[in-house]
Amino acid sequence: MEKLRIVFMGTPHFAVGILDALVQNNCNVVGVITAPDKPAGRGMKLNTSAVKDYAVEHQLKLLQPTNLKDESFLKELKSLEANCQVVVAFRMLPEAVWKMPQWGTFNLHASLLPQYRGAAPINWAIINGETRTGVTTFFIDEHIDTGAIILAKETSIEPHETAGELHDKLMLLGQEAVIETLHLIANHKAFPQKQEDTPTLKMAHKLHRENCQINWNAAGEEIYNLIRGLSPYPTAWTTFKDGNQEWSVKIYKAQWEPLQHSHTTGTVCTTKKEMKIAVKEGYLNVEELQFPGKKKMKTAELLNGMTFSEHTKAV
Repeated sequence: MEKLRIVFMGTPHFAVGILDALVQNNCNVVGVITAPDKPAGRGMKLNTSAVKDYAVEHQLKLLQPTNLKDESFLKELKSLEANCQVVVAFRMLPEAVWKMPQWGTFNLHASLLPQYRGAAPINWAIINGETRTGVTTFFIDEHIDTGAIILAKETSIEPHETAGELHDKLMLLGQEAVIETLHLIANHKAFPQKQEDTPTLKMAHKLHRENCQINWNAAGEEIYNLIRGLSPYPTAWTTFKDGNQEWSVKIYKAQWEPLQHSHTTGTVCTTKKEMKIAVKEGYLNVEELQFPGKKKMKTAELLNGMTFSEHTKAV
């Protein structure tokens, strides 16, 4: 069995869960690499990554390169004498980095590869109405999410599960997958299998404002899946129009209610406690939303202090 010296690379909360598993399992983490601090907000205060916060708290050796090809960074990385690198939710690595360790560099991806390669696999699996997903470890190569698969673990997507809930479930599954992968590598039992592309590959494209906007002409179930697939972040949104007033509204939670009706698509129907938006063959019953300048709130709480005319439309 090889004694592994591990460098871990990652940035967001999902990656922290995996790094914590390495620490809790007494893996020899000789270095942690994460994104540089970034100024944000009105005061341009420096924001640190979740992985940096964890590394500092646990007194792990930390590197924050701005350029992964920089000679000084490569020299410092080499000095750590890692023989295995673990990558979770980080950026694309240059060949000089991923080829450096003796036993390779592997990535944990939150889908069952080759399906949902890309930046947002958890979100797109729900948006597309999948009922199964999982995590995959694979050795990194020169392309994005295409390397030879070491192992995969599968789980279900429940009918009402949100991206946030699935994120947490896959993080736990990912902890198991990474620890198992390290054991395979250490015992020379990692036999990676080349990914086989299929004619029906689905991609996990980066999320942006345009593909998070709700199309009220889509099928009700599609809209419902979009809302839960973007909740709690980055969140599905729409525009409410009531006469001369217009608001950009985030919708965090809704229920799909198939029902025959005579309302025009996008019509916002409210009572003192409920808000329903008419779609083809039913309504989206909005349960949690956010108006500009207000906090996220339950619909009943919003309607307690805000009224809408019968001509209000979601567009």
